[in-house]
Amino acid sequence: MKKFFMFLAAMTIMVFTANIAAAQEETTEAAPETTEQIAAPVEETAVAAEEEGAEEIPLNQALKTKFIEGGAGFMSLIIICLIIGLALAIERILYLTFSKINAKALVAKVEKALAEGGIEKAKEVCRNTRGPVASIFYQGLLKYDQGVDVVEKNIVSYGSVQMSRMENGLSWISLFIAIAPSLGFLGTVIGMIQAFDDIQKAGDISPNVVAGGMKVALITTVGGLIVAMILQIFYNYILAKIDSITIDMEEASIDLVDVITKHNSK
Repeated sequence: MKKFFMFLAAMTIMVFTANIAAAQEETTEAAPETTEQIAAPVEETAVAAEEEGAEEIPLNQALKTKFIEGGAGFMSLIIICLIIGLALAIERILYLTFSKINAKALVAKVEKALAEGGIEKAKEVCRNTRGPVASIFYQGLLKYDQGVDVVEKNIVSYGSVQMSRMENGLSWISLFIAIAPSLGFLGTVIGMIQAFDDIQKAGDISPNVVAGGMKVALITTVGGLIVAMILQIFYNYILAKIDSITIDMEEASIDLVDVITKHNSK
C-alpha cells in the first residue's frame, strides 16, 4: 500500500512539472502579443484592459501564475513536501480505518468460542479478524497455558508493538510540516536579498525596483505556511484515530483477561 502511494506521488510530481513547463511556454509565447498591444492605439488598449479585467481568471491558471512568480525552485520543493506528505497521510488514514473494529463484539465472539470450542476455536476467531485488537488477543491466547499473568504481560508487550505500527510514518509527516514553512522562509530571505541587489544596481529605492523581490518573498512564505497547515490537519486527524484505537485496545485487553479468568474458574 505504501509503495502504491509513493508511486502515485511520483506520478503527481511528473504531471505537475509538465503543467509548469506548459505554463512557462504560454508565458513566453504571450510576450510578442504584449509588444503588439503596446503598439496599438491608446483607446483600444484601454478597452482591452477593461475587458480583461472583467473576465475571471481560472483558479488553476492563477495558481500557475503565482507558482512561477514565487520562483519554480522553492515552490517546487514546497509542492513536493505537500504531495509526499499527503500520500503518507492518506496511507495512514486507510490503514487505521481498516484497523478499526468493534472490540466489544470481538470480546463476545472470543468468549463464546472459549465456551463452545476451547482455546483453539478462540484463536481461530482472532486469526480471522483484522486489526490490532485481534492480533493482541491472538498473542495473549498463545500463552493461555502459562497462566493469566503471562497472558496479561504478553498482551501489554504486543500492544506496544501494535502502537509502533500504527504510528509508522508519522515522523515523516511531521518532518514535512516543519520543512515546508522553513522552505518558504528561506525563499523570503532570498527574495529580500534579490530586492536589495536590485536597489544596489539601480541606485534607487523606489517601489518598482523592490517589487519583484518582495513578491517572491511573500509568495514563498504563503505557500510554505499553507502546506504546513494542510499537513497539520491530517496529522492531528491521524493522531485522533490512533488514540481511539488505543483506547479500544486497552479496554478490550482488560475484558479479555476477565474472560480468560472467568473461563479458568469454571
